[in-house]
Amino acid sequence: MTRLTACQLPGLHLKLHVLLENRMAYPGYPPSGYPAFPGYPPTGQESVYPPAGQYTYPAAPGGYPPAGGGSFPAAPPSTGYPEAGGYPAPGGYPAPGGFPGAPQAGGMPSYPGGPGYGVPPTGPGFGGYPQPPAQSYAGGGPAQIPVGYPGGQAPSPMPGPPAAMVQYTQGTIQAAPNFDAGRDAEILRKAMKGIGTDEKAIIDVVSNRSNDQRQKIKAAFKTMYGKDLIKDLKSELSGNVEELILALFMPRTYYDAWSLRHAMKGAGTQERVLIEILCTRTNQEIREIVNCYKSEFGRDIEQDIRADTSGHFERLLVSMCQGNRDENQTVDYQKAQEDAQRLYQAGEGKLGTDESCFNMVLASRSFPQLRATAEAYSRIANRDLASSIDREFSGNVERGLKAILQCAFDRPAFFAERLYYAMKGAGTDDSTLIRIIVTRSEIDLVQIKQKFAEMYQKTLATMIASDTSGDYRRLLLAIVGQ
Repeated sequence: MTRLTACQLPGLHLKLHVLLENRMAYPGYPPSGYPAFPGYPPTGQESVYPPAGQYTYPAAPGGYPPAGGGSFPAAPPSTGYPEAGGYPAPGGYPAPGGFPGAPQAGGMPSYPGGPGYGVPPTGPGFGGYPQPPAQSYAGGGPAQIPVGYPGGQAPSPMPGPPAAMVQYTQGTIQAAPNFDAGRDAEILRKAMKGIGTDEKAIIDVVSNRSNDQRQKIKAAFKTMYGKDLIKDLKSELSGNVEELILALFMPRTYYDAWSLRHAMKGAGTQERVLIEILCTRTNQEIREIVNCYKSEFGRDIEQDIRADTSGHFERLLVSMCQGNRDENQTVDYQKAQEDAQRLYQAGEGKLGTDESCFNMVLASRSFPQLRATAEAYSRIANRDLASSIDREFSGNVERGLKAILQCAFDRPAFFAERLYYAMKGAGTDDSTLIRIIVTRSEIDLVQIKQKFAEMYQKTLATMIASDTSGDYRRLLLAIVGQ
């Protein structure tokens, strides 16, 4: 047997290293060290060679792996938007279908980025949500949750949309610069003094001031003239233009509370008003409305709802007026799958309907979470969630559940649809037209106008102009803009 000399050992060591390198898989590579080798290091050269069992691979320029050793994805950037199809974001895996593309000029893409996901209806009515590729389930039993995530299951929880992807809203009315409440109060006083009324002067002031500025004008008017501006306006105006101007001078929370009170006051109930307000407002807005309802009208809104509605619709509205919806923007996709399966088994997957299950999910989950649930439901039930609500419910509870779901996907589209049907056909639902224009004028009326044009191939201003007249039309158009 040939005896190796000390000078041959480094060469043998290198060969063994190459052999081991080629045989080992990338995970955990390179090894933390080599085992001791007989005769290593050469006698007298211990200071030159690393101690036995502690040999480590030298770092290659540019990071691991060394040049020529194969490719490995670069570490994710610490900040910034991930490239489409790129490395997973820190803290979680991308949504099914991969990350949405990088932001484009003019706005952010819808989130999440799954195929057909997060896309609002493109036309009037409901049931237009796109579905991911349908899967069929044989056997007649409850459908099983499909495995559609990398690795066979969805990580939980999964990250929500990046903060930069929040859809910003914009109103058509902005606070006027160089605002002077006293000067505006004087203009309104002159417009109403003497014979006749200068409606144009009134319109110019109220349509170009924010709600907060209008409250200051009211206070200045009383201070300067010892008179109530609202009473003077009511004595000078009439009809729809009076209702519109008075609505503009109401504080926003008070106007919502007032609208709810009038929807339940007297004989009959305007259920669509209750849905429109309670199913679309944020938690903070609802809590402020409930408190205002109590302080201004001396009544408990929950008791009034119970007295004027019944059944599952009553329960849905009571849930809404708690103002306790989860508003966390992080999406838990595992919970979305579980909720989707629960909804399927409460409706399509059984004889009859467990209405309380639908109430629980749609009344408590955040809007991003509901979007994820709706996509998971499409895979399980082979139809979208809105269609199943159509099949399982009817009347006001159906309208309420669909309003919540539509707002989860696209709140401006919900209001655009309400405006369209307020003016479509013979006659005009002026109260609905006024209420939506006024309440959304400083929030998202710009987006509502855009959705209206996309959904109905005509502008909101064009339809208002054809359905209204006189000072009423002029004021509406001044608020909406062209």
